[in-house]
Amino acid sequence: MVIPFLIFAQTPSVPPQPPQEIVQPHQVYPLPGKLNSIPVFNSNSPELVLNEGILLSTFPPKGKAHENAHLNYPFPGRFDIFAHHVAKAPTPEDLRTLYLGILIHNPRKNPVKLQILQGASYLSQPDAPFIELPAQVEDPQGMVYAGPGSRVMGELLRRDRQDIFPPHLVIPGGQSQMLVNLPIPVKDLDPPLNGRSTYVRLQTNGNVYVASLAKFAPVDENGEERPPTLKEWETVLQAGKLVTPRDRPPTPPGTQPIIYGRVAGVSQGSLWEGRLTNRGNWLMIPPKGSAISYPLSSLQGGTLGTQQVQTAPMLVRYPDTAYQAHGNYGIQYSLTLPLYNPTLEAKTVTVRLQTPIKQDKLIGGLRFLDPPTSQVFFRGPIAIRYLNKRQTWQTRYFHLVQHRGQLGEPLIKQKIFPQRWQLVRIDFLYPPDATPPQILTVKTELD
Repeated sequence: MVIPFLIFAQTPSVPPQPPQEIVQPHQVYPLPGKLNSIPVFNSNSPELVLNEGILLSTFPPKGKAHENAHLNYPFPGRFDIFAHHVAKAPTPEDLRTLYLGILIHNPRKNPVKLQILQGASYLSQPDAPFIELPAQVEDPQGMVYAGPGSRVMGELLRRDRQDIFPPHLVIPGGQSQMLVNLPIPVKDLDPPLNGRSTYVRLQTNGNVYVASLAKFAPVDENGEERPPTLKEWETVLQAGKLVTPRDRPPTPPGTQPIIYGRVAGVSQGSLWEGRLTNRGNWLMIPPKGSAISYPLSSLQGGTLGTQQVQTAPMLVRYPDTAYQAHGNYGIQYSLTLPLYNPTLEAKTVTVRLQTPIKQDKLIGGLRFLDPPTSQVFFRGPIAIRYLNKRQTWQTRYFHLVQHRGQLGEPLIKQKIFPQRWQLVRIDFLYPPDATPPQILTVKTELD
């Protein structure tokens, strides 16, 4: 049987239509509250690690081969550790496993007890691949994530400690221990690229120094890769230099155009806690059909008309890295909204997280896109707690994925009766790989 060729008329291709811009003229207020003073060991530069060496060291420089690699900052009491790095095969043939080591040193004579309050560390592959997810998914069990930053923030939000971390470490006087000694493998991946996100909350009863280090896996007598030993990590600390190539350096504050740079140093602040009010102790809901918003992770050049920069300041940093912890990766936002309906009729109120187009000054209002662009600007978990109809507390967890210009879906929709109030609490940790700013919007619906 002969099958004839079918000839189809060629239709001219229609170029995609540009997204429609949506302008929302409602008021944006500075976010109440402030960052706490807890120091954060913040290791994110260079993000892409191609060679061995020192990523970030707060050790004293004296006696080290490369003194410029050590920032001389002891951590007392409560502090956090954040590290986010990517490994890539330097050449197609070089598929050695890169290890991330986080070393903690006790400089005093007596032992130091280091409590690990919460912590998690995950790879992109295979732990948390970047999969496509809906814009909003309810996630009561913490099983929804896309990317290692998303998964780590979800565990911290639930105040979990991954089983790779013990409850505590005891570090003898003058000695060091490894908090993290974990691989970032690239072999058998296409492309040979992988990343690891780590966040740990700690409490110590004495000053300690911390260093994050990179080293390719040594091989044993059988030619098999093995984890580096503590002694090998100490050699990197003593003799190593800062990892190269370096990231693009930042521009000084106040200059244009803004190059933020990536962070390597100690930032100040791990928690932003605030009570959102606009009249006394209450947040009066806006008139029907109207909304009010508050910026989240606002930064230099992106304050959305509020002139509020929420970015954590740097206590110490390398000269070629970010002047501030732009993006506030890993910082927890804990916000209380005491919503009050002062009118004589019931109102339906929604609360949502949104990702407007970044602006420093608002011209006409907040700008969104329909449809949003393809770039993902927020990918992570969020918790919302509120009093239900029975006046008992209910907590719900969601995983959000938002693109640039996305309006966002309601996290909660509540009817507030005349001259009554409804208390809502929102918690989330700003996820690595997100792009600020976002906003929290309270709207009284038209019904």
